Amino acid sequence: MCGIVGYVGHRDCVDFLLQGLRRLEYRGYDSSGVVALTHGGRMQTAKAAGRLDKLIGRLAHSPIHGTTGVGHTRWATHGPATDENSHPHIGGDGLLAVVHNGVIENFRSLKERLEAAGYIFRSATDTEVVAHLIASYWEQEHAATSLTAAEMVEQNYEPLVRCVRAALQKLRGTYGLAVVFRDFPDVVIAAKLGSPLVVGVGDGEHFLASDSSPLVGVTDKIVYLDDHEIAVITADTLRVLHRDLGEKPADVRTLALAAGEVDKGGYEHFMLKEIFEQPDTLCNTMRGRLKPDEATAHFGGLNLSPKELRSVRRIVLTGCGTSWHAALVGEYVIEELARIPVEVEYASELRYRNPPLDDGTLVFAITQSGETADTLAAMREMKRMGHTTLAISNVVGSSIAKEAHGGIYLHAGPEIGVASTKAFTSQCVALTMLGLYLGRMRHLSPVQGARIIDDLQALPEQVRAALACDEAVRQIADKYAQCGTFLYLGRQFNFPAALEGALKLKEISYIHAEGYPAAEMKHGPIALVDENTPSVFIVPQGAVFEKVISNMEEIKARGGPVIAVTCAEGAATIGDLADDVIEVPTVADFLQPIVTAIPTQLLAYYIALRRGCDVDKPRNLAKSVTVE
Repeated sequence: MCGIVGYVGHRDCVDFLLQGLRRLEYRGYDSSGVVALTHGGRMQTAKAAGRLDKLIGRLAHSPIHGTTGVGHTRWATHGPATDENSHPHIGGDGLLAVVHNGVIENFRSLKERLEAAGYIFRSATDTEVVAHLIASYWEQEHAATSLTAAEMVEQNYEPLVRCVRAALQKLRGTYGLAVVFRDFPDVVIAAKLGSPLVVGVGDGEHFLASDSSPLVGVTDKIVYLDDHEIAVITADTLRVLHRDLGEKPADVRTLALAAGEVDKGGYEHFMLKEIFEQPDTLCNTMRGRLKPDEATAHFGGLNLSPKELRSVRRIVLTGCGTSWHAALVGEYVIEELARIPVEVEYASELRYRNPPLDDGTLVFAITQSGETADTLAAMREMKRMGHTTLAISNVVGSSIAKEAHGGIYLHAGPEIGVASTKAFTSQCVALTMLGLYLGRMRHLSPVQGARIIDDLQALPEQVRAALACDEAVRQIADKYAQCGTFLYLGRQFNFPAALEGALKLKEISYIHAEGYPAAEMKHGPIALVDENTPSVFIVPQGAVFEKVISNMEEIKARGGPVIAVTCAEGAATIGDLADDVIEVPTVADFLQPIVTAIPTQLLAYYIALRRGCDVDKPRNLAKSVTVE
């Protein structure tokens, strides 16, 4: 949600800014803009509502240049998507420019004060308040000191830092922001609170970004900023200052991503690429974590002893969207394998609740990005209440991963498509291994543990086999692409799979879709069934197979089209009951949501494609939801 890029160095900044914004498109946005500074005291901006191509077209017609600059993709919060509301925003009489991710909750009162002081606002955004607020402090500072550029360098840009810090102290809310000053074109000042920022370290140049993807191919050395930190970035230097700790050494880490991980690799869309990557991403999630000799799993990052884990009496899984669906799968699996009571909570609700959780409660925050604002806030509240909090995240160095007491990295690689695919299946596998690990500490026998490990080790090839349904799903998508409503139905482990299938269709095709436990249809939703409302049944062979078949009969009796996702044995039983059948391999019940996710992901993809939708960048959505 929103993206920031920045550059200061020896080459023209605009090419990197546009390339970086292109790589950040997946985060979700509806306008974009850049600002470039030259040593002649010029600060040039270009902004455009709509897709990045519109901004690129404007720059082709009216180029701007500079060796220092910042860029931004905006996901509208305060004010609609217009050129005026696009970032960057100018502070004072052209003194500085600001780009900002996050939400300033007290911007109205600050705006009133600044307007009374004579500042003129040209947008409806909260960010313009930040720009004018910093400008107001800089005007006071400059009036008192009148420093030249050379004197500013001698003082390590400390007067600018004072102005930014003073403004930050007045803000209530979240921010990842970058500031450039017209009269000091050799420096970018960045600050973070609740919205991610990464600095890339180069040779005579430095880079800034919301996440590491824009830095792939330009540097392999990065610094993750923490909350309440300010970075002072020049071509040759990087200073990191903490609000409470003062200046601190920059923690330079190695960026492990390869260029191939952030491009489409020959696929038409990132989403399709990521669907087909799942056999490999599941291997990566499991690598080094299964211990066949002990018939268990192992996690190096939980930071809890076996004794502490044996004392756990309840587990709370919390997340949003797809991660919440993975948590539901985890609830079924952990209770089945470990016999520990599990509760699943929407993070957006948990952060405001006061649930009666005892001392034996372990809280897992599940998130792809590691930056989801609601999940981060819920985790912090659980920590405040004294509960041990662990993260299941895909992004190393993310806020949730750093603030949790411990956790599990998915190692699924960058997920660029807004609609989560490979992260979901990796989350499910991680939770299954967690269930095995906790179960072997309690009641699971070595024989049972070994059987589960065999099932997990076979899973990547079974997912690869499931991908063979691609052409069949494409034909089904052509058949039903113009329908206005879909129902997704499953029971037990496949109820969360039905919810996730419906969410994928909603996200990228803009078709109304609902997921239900199959038996709940007769308690109201069956009123929606007609000949134009397909029902997708997640019905592989298993303990409740016959029960779901009965629910399928109820739909057919009312003329509703039925699409069945099932295994070969199930297909033979269903016969003519289903209008269309998609076959997946037979797996253990607790792994069925992972295998059945493949055809529902493909169905959403091909229906969206057939309807002409922007698959990777669906309207109104953001990959990393960093606002409430």
